[in-house]
Amino acid sequence: MVTNDSGQDELPRDRKLTVAELEKYLWSAADILRGSIDSSDYKSFIFGLMFLKRLSDRFEEEAEKLVAEGEDPEVAWEDRDYHQFFVPPQARWSNLQQQSTDVGTALNTACAKLEEENDALEGVLLGIDYNDPNRLGDTKNRDSVLGRLVQHFSKLRLRNSELEQPDMLGRAYEYLIEKFADDAGKKGGEFYTPHKVVEAIVAVLAPGEGMRICDPTCGSGGMLIQCTKYIQAHGGNPQNVTLHGQEKNLGTWGICKMNMLLHERPSTRIEKGDTIREPKLVEGGELILYDRVIANPPFSLDQWGQEVAEGDRYGRFRFGVPPKGKGDLAFVQHMLATVNAEGKMGVVMPHGVLFRGASEGRIREAILREDLFEAVIGLPPNLFYGTGIPAAILVLARKRAKGREGKVLFIDASREFKEGSNQNYLRDRDVEKIAKTYQAYADVEKYARVVELAEIEKNDWNLNISRYVDTAEAEVKVDLGKAVARLRELERERGEAEGRMNAFLEELGYGLA
Repeated sequence: MVTNDSGQDELPRDRKLTVAELEKYLWSAADILRGSIDSSDYKSFIFGLMFLKRLSDRFEEEAEKLVAEGEDPEVAWEDRDYHQFFVPPQARWSNLQQQSTDVGTALNTACAKLEEENDALEGVLLGIDYNDPNRLGDTKNRDSVLGRLVQHFSKLRLRNSELEQPDMLGRAYEYLIEKFADDAGKKGGEFYTPHKVVEAIVAVLAPGEGMRICDPTCGSGGMLIQCTKYIQAHGGNPQNVTLHGQEKNLGTWGICKMNMLLHERPSTRIEKGDTIREPKLVEGGELILYDRVIANPPFSLDQWGQEVAEGDRYGRFRFGVPPKGKGDLAFVQHMLATVNAEGKMGVVMPHGVLFRGASEGRIREAILREDLFEAVIGLPPNLFYGTGIPAAILVLARKRAKGREGKVLFIDASREFKEGSNQNYLRDRDVEKIAKTYQAYADVEKYARVVELAEIEKNDWNLNISRYVDTAEAEVKVDLGKAVARLRELERERGEAEGRMNAFLEELGYGLA
């Protein structure tokens, strides 16, 4: 990618677009919005336009190919059965590109028409309002900003034939999600879990081909996508897996749906709604059960839904009802209730769930007594957007592997990370060490220890990692006699040096008075 005289990035026209060029150009769209709207709102507008452009380009590519193969042009451009997604005239980019006034209305109409024509897109784009005066200002400002955005995206060629790699659009989308989370700072944590943290959890859970996997607080869907990547990296078919998720925030739900579609996963089931108050992943009136359940729920959520817990129709809270102001163990229990008899779960939790007492202590004890805890993995501080507090990965399993019964593996990975200016990061080697230690399920000096439940019971069911993994450096033993002798020797040497210096000073006429 080159830069023209006006400082704008220019896309290559003589070859296919690379991943790096696509990522850079997509991110530069944010520059158009800077100073106009809050950075936490960039993602909806840019993701929406990117998605509209991709659908339009692919539709045109499919239609032109049909005509080239001898199909009647009217059929190629108007018959819905010939297209994965039918793009009506109002949503085609050639029409949007011609709009110079009331651009927001044209974009909103395009989104609405797309959803009308494609059941798989229902609700995905209507959460974006391109006429929102609170974010984009008055009509004149909206036309200016949105017009520049449309022209910016008009330079992108998002047909399959123009992309260097077939899956690069999904990868670029993930890149944008991370960049927007970083740019939004604290608000970024509402929809994004740092990639290396996701890699660590997925590597521990080791999902496989043919499994059913769920993220009940799925955000933008990164954990589900990483599961498919792990399966592919280990020789499995990433399409031979069932992915389900639920997300409460409507805008984030739409981003997740787009993420799945851009990763060529149209059959992924992503439900809208509050997982605790209204779980949507049900069949025949019962919760769907999964081989792997993975999540990073909001930490210590207040008003999480305690009022519905005691009468929960699905019996999710049989270990106890968490306190009203801390919903951590509500999410843990929901996840446990959706793990099948052979399955396991991995969840990110604040350290407080490891040692807090009262109702949380009783819930923790009950889960431990059923031998469901398999591992507690302490993470470094300041890894997550929005909070600097340290967190831990809890791994729970319905069926314990042979030799792991009645034990919990504690891993203290809190000291191994790359320090950043605003937050810290796990490195590849840190993720690999966590995964290998979990798979080995054995003691590692100053890093990991396998602990019998009897010892945990003696500690009043406290799971604080520091109680079980000693990371303190051994004190160096000092031989006091040798130390005193060395001190006396140094004092003697200092006295001799001082005498020689005074002698030189006397010779020079600077003797002591």
